[in-house]
Amino acid sequence: MATPQPEIQFNGLKESVPGLPARYYFDPAHHALELKKIWQRHWVYVGRSNEMLAPRSFKSVAIGDQKILLVRDDSGTLRAFHNTCRHRGALLCTQESGTLRGGAITCPYHAWTYSLDGTLLRTTSKSVARGFDVSDYPLYPVNLKVWRGFIFACLAERPPEFTAGFDVPLSRLDSWPLEDLRIGHAFTTVMRCNWKIFWENYNECLHCPVVHPSLSQLVPIFGRALMEERDDPQWREHAADDDPKYRGGLRRGAGTWSSDGALVGKPFAGLSEADRLAAHVYVTGLPSMFIVCHPDYVRLVRLMPLGPESTEMRVEFLFSPETLADPGFDVSKVVDFSGAVMREDAEVCELNQAGLRAAPHESGVLMPEEYVVRQFHDWLRAEIGD
Repeated sequence: MATPQPEIQFNGLKESVPGLPARYYFDPAHHALELKKIWQRHWVYVGRSNEMLAPRSFKSVAIGDQKILLVRDDSGTLRAFHNTCRHRGALLCTQESGTLRGGAITCPYHAWTYSLDGTLLRTTSKSVARGFDVSDYPLYPVNLKVWRGFIFACLAERPPEFTAGFDVPLSRLDSWPLEDLRIGHAFTTVMRCNWKIFWENYNECLHCPVVHPSLSQLVPIFGRALMEERDDPQWREHAADDDPKYRGGLRRGAGTWSSDGALVGKPFAGLSEADRLAAHVYVTGLPSMFIVCHPDYVRLVRLMPLGPESTEMRVEFLFSPETLADPGFDVSKVVDFSGAVMREDAEVCELNQAGLRAAPHESGVLMPEEYVVRQFHDWLRAEIGD
């Protein structure tokens, strides 16, 4: 006898649920707690490995109030350290990226010099005090992981399992040649909002019809203020209808996220028909990034908290070398479209932040379609021990 299969249910919340306390979005003490409990404990995306392939190349990045230095040594090994001299704590590298002269890291304050593996080679003192040994003062190491060309750093002494931070198995992206892709365009902006507001906005589409008119035309189900088919409580009424406004995916005739829906790059070989039809496969890695894989390019969005009410957003567009070498390639069709979507998101996130300090507003409330926002809140509360 066949085992009965569970009935597919409506995704949405069944009961009214309060949001996070309003002070979580602007209180400096709470922000400091989140930096310690979340940003200093999890793997954070810090860059592409093929951006620093040359020996002695370096890149500096900040994770909250912690400054990190990435270095490629002469053997090709990529390493990460706190960007801090062991003498009196001066910043070692002030540039965002470059090539280290002489194959060493030299502090610009007192010229303490370190090898590219972090070992202290020498100081500039004229004598050596009793009890001082250079071997006791290497650079502070930072855990580093390279996954398919993406570099992640973790400030925790004992980092969590790398895959645990993602919402779906990373094998979901096996069909995309992520290691081989190159950044064809990137931009960085600062949003005047708390980092959590961006993630809340990302995890719902109630705002899509009003905030994203062009995106809602390209992805018709977004125009219905829904992310997925079963976000609609009446989804069964349209279960047999393959119209994208009910099933999801791009409008008929469109092939990718671009200003006219047409492919802008060479399609990736090996994609399934389902992936080509969906035209956007999302993988989220909290707290810092999400990847969207399209049939012809990949988009990555990274967040970095700058303060309780300020967040840096970097958007990277990755293409195959063949696409970038094509004289007819026009990146503006992608950048103009997705860039506009990201700017629209940034504007409403800032609007959200601007109203949170109303004295009677202790917290908001989540609507049924905001079930993924609820999941994000549950994750956050578990991380900070609330």
